[in-house]
Amino acid sequence: MGLKNLAMAVALLLASPAHADVAGAINNRILPDLGAFRDATRTLAETAAETCAPETLRPVWNAAFDAWLPVSFLRLGPAEDEGRILAIAFWPDPKGIGARQQRQLLQSQDAVVGDPAGFAERSVALRGFFALERLLYPTEPLTGDYPCALIRATAADLARMAAEIDQGWRDGFAQTLLSAGQPGNSLYLTEAEAKQALYTQLMTGFEFTADQRLGRPLGTFERPRPERAEARASARSLRNVELSLQSLLAFGEALAGPLPETRADVAQALTAAAALKDPDFSGFAQPQGHVRAEALLGLVRTAQDSAGAEAGAALGVEVGFNSADGD
Repeated sequence: MGLKNLAMAVALLLASPAHADVAGAINNRILPDLGAFRDATRTLAETAAETCAPETLRPVWNAAFDAWLPVSFLRLGPAEDEGRILAIAFWPDPKGIGARQQRQLLQSQDAVVGDPAGFAERSVALRGFFALERLLYPTEPLTGDYPCALIRATAADLARMAAEIDQGWRDGFAQTLLSAGQPGNSLYLTEAEAKQALYTQLMTGFEFTADQRLGRPLGTFERPRPERAEARASARSLRNVELSLQSLLAFGEALAGPLPETRADVAQALTAAAALKDPDFSGFAQPQGHVRAEALLGLVRTAQDSAGAEAGAALGVEVGFNSADGD
């Protein structure tokens, strides 16, 4: 993170939530962020329809990925329907299923790339951000017309899913959360259940950043695994951690009100992340880099604990609630 981006992050940390509760989280964070994600993926699809040049598409793809991170931890409602969240970001992929299926598609030149409905039925591992990353940052040159057709199909499919998630929230799911405890709402029987559902998303988001985005490539001191880093080919592994932390804090405060300890802990983690100067986590393989990464992981876990305690207390949710249990 450069000085300008770090200054922007600090400014975001200093901003206070306008109104905190389920309605505040939905109106001030979820719906605007989903709208931004919808627009960014639409721009990506439109750009891909005009050109398949990686040098043109890469910044647009990165902008769409940036827009994904503020909503990536919302694993409920329209995001879960039809496996959309997995199709948007199929990672981790420890067995390399996505890469293998994509190679097979490139080799067979399957006509499904010309059939949006058919492509939408293909494996989640074959679609989304990481499928596009492999096409825009290939390990070997891609030749012929088919890779371009696949880029366009994948980008259009991503934009479709983003639009469907956004519309699903606006057409009903937001109201389902807001009407928790009212007659006819069979999903959330009390207001507390709606609060707990969103609290779950907050805590799961912190867990994912700690355990997967950092813990997975960190491995052990004896066996670091930087090759497991998220979005390593595009060198945005560190950026994903930074943007995720910023987004989680903003969401947490929109939901639960000021979280001073969490805010301070996130600020410390962002400072440590910027100091790494390691966009793709290659430095995790070096002793000094590994030690610094372990320290960052510790700071993220501290922020996670603070968020659990502060947001849990403000929402009336038990601090000991295990977000991995689901909503």
